Amino acid sequence: MEGHCTCGRVRYRLTDRPLFVHACHCTWCQRETGGPHALNAMIETDRIEILADDPVELTTPSASGKGQIVLRCPDCCVALWSHYAGAGRRLAFVRVGTLENPAACPPDIHIFTSTKLPWYVIPEGVPAVPDYYDRRLFWPAESLRRCEAALGR
Repeated sequence: MEGHCTCGRVRYRLTDRPLFVHACHCTWCQRETGGPHALNAMIETDRIEILADDPVELTTPSASGKGQIVLRCPDCCVALWSHYAGAGRRLAFVRVGTLENPAACPPDIHIFTSTKLPWYVIPEGVPAVPDYYDRRLFWPAESLRRCEAALGR
């Protein structure tokens, strides 16, 4: 899968399938995206290949208080992926909307639905949880294995 920012200066490729895709309905993601949720494809950072130019890193506040490192295009400032304190730089949360074919990454789960906007309807059959969750309950075995390897466990 390949993706890019709006202006096309930064281009990247995912060299493997994402581990899992979150639709996060927390109020922080709503504010950052300007939409009802963020849609992030989690993947090992070493499986992101930069094809053209490098994004810049900015640290923004996060609900955890530990901040979030967001990688953006230096020109159009579109957020391409981020790193959260829990996994550090070993896992990236790729903004699905920056992929050339975002339809290939539908959400595997909706999280923080306790703060979802009341008019947003979660599709039937897609797991949804009020806050965060235990990945062992939802992730495929292969994704769990890859994640544990990336985190050095």
